[in-house]
Amino acid sequence: MNHAPHRLSPPNPSATEPEVLVIGGGTAALCAAISARRAGASVCLLEQAPKGLRGGNTRHSRNLRFMHPGTTPLASGPYPVAEFRADLDRATGGTMDSTLTPLLIQHSADVPDWLEDAGVRFQPTASGVLPASRKTAFLLGGGKSMLNALYATAEGIGVEIQYAAEVRDLMIREGRLEQVLVAQGEQVRAWRPRAAIACCGGAQANRDWLRAQWGEAAAGFINRGTPFAEGQVLGSMLRQGAQPVGDPHSAYLVAVDARSPADDGGIVTRVRCMPAGIVVDRNGRRSHDEGGDTASTRYAVWGQRLAGYPGQIGYLILDARGMREAPPSLYPPISADGITTLAAALAIDPVALRTTIARYNAAVRPADQADDPAGWHTLGLDPPKSRQALPLTEPPFAAYPMRPGITFTYHGVRVDAQTRVRLGDGLAVENLFAAGMIMAPNIIGRGYVSGLAMTIGIVFGRLAGEEAARRVQG
Repeated sequence: MNHAPHRLSPPNPSATEPEVLVIGGGTAALCAAISARRAGASVCLLEQAPKGLRGGNTRHSRNLRFMHPGTTPLASGPYPVAEFRADLDRATGGTMDSTLTPLLIQHSADVPDWLEDAGVRFQPTASGVLPASRKTAFLLGGGKSMLNALYATAEGIGVEIQYAAEVRDLMIREGRLEQVLVAQGEQVRAWRPRAAIACCGGAQANRDWLRAQWGEAAAGFINRGTPFAEGQVLGSMLRQGAQPVGDPHSAYLVAVDARSPADDGGIVTRVRCMPAGIVVDRNGRRSHDEGGDTASTRYAVWGQRLAGYPGQIGYLILDARGMREAPPSLYPPISADGITTLAAALAIDPVALRTTIARYNAAVRPADQADDPAGWHTLGLDPPKSRQALPLTEPPFAAYPMRPGITFTYHGVRVDAQTRVRLGDGLAVENLFAAGMIMAPNIIGRGYVSGLAMTIGIVFGRLAGEEAARRVQG
């Protein structure tokens, strides 16, 4: 990527069309717009959301993953290329694109420096404010602070930004983007930029699309992020022959509080303390080992499990001891002095819930070492609880209702090494590029590792911006 000093010519106020049109308003879009403008192109960014809700899912982000072979103030130790690659292999089952993955890892190394040059600030590990991380850097003030800095930088160098601008359709003809149809209020306008960059994510906020892929189960999903990720641009490209990548029937789901808003609840709605209790469905039955996965991957594990529960709802049951161990939550637990009263509050058959808890308590066995709570387990219980199986006996009792919260879909468009959108015949649309979650399934078509979405958006947003500017100026 080009990191030469920025020598900008002023935008041409008489021009009726920008040279580069960026579709989207989150991390990838802003990095694309800044990079294209720094490379000398005139740029307009179209954000579908109003200004107060700008930024897509970046508003709920807090960290990004980056390769660094040595020490850094932003991480607690080195994170070399081989380890980054191994983490992606493990998460995706080795399905990553062999060309794009090395680009991602190598170019992630200077992401913190590039962002700081654009006004973004990070939380040093020495502050002790956040848990130490060797693989990710945390944003000072979170995703909203980063967005504010990037928007200020973009505006300061002459990027035109238009809000409440909904891209409804693209026109691709003979391997070239010819037109972008944009609605703003009552007006619909056909834009004809020399190049465009699609950075507008997937379709996780589109309930009709989710129902088409998941059936009736989609009614139980909660969208954790922006309500503006409806997939119009993705759908338009696929209808016109863009090569799909990923699986439309798959999504990254995590367990969230069932009382969360339908959209935009973000990370604070996540339920985190399954190992401290047991999880039952609406019939009061257990289906999975609550102690089997205690790493951060448990969030996605439980999201997928809940998607298969009757009515896509489950309940984390805790006693007073479990509540003392539970981290703070956005919503208070539903509590009661006894199991029967708690069951009534949850609309669960009290006999079924009492029976499930009694069987669990009877199967609990202590650890070999008395001071090892993680070693407690069950014996003769199906399914077992393999770790942290402490009995649920201390009142009051409590419950968190949970549903699957959708973060993003594993479905997008395939791109080449220049981030150009590829067509089904193997060729690429010469002036249409893509960055961020709309092309992320090229690398992560299943699974996830913390901070990866942000890194994909930044790395490929920068690359797309530079390539688009080169295309229009060549």
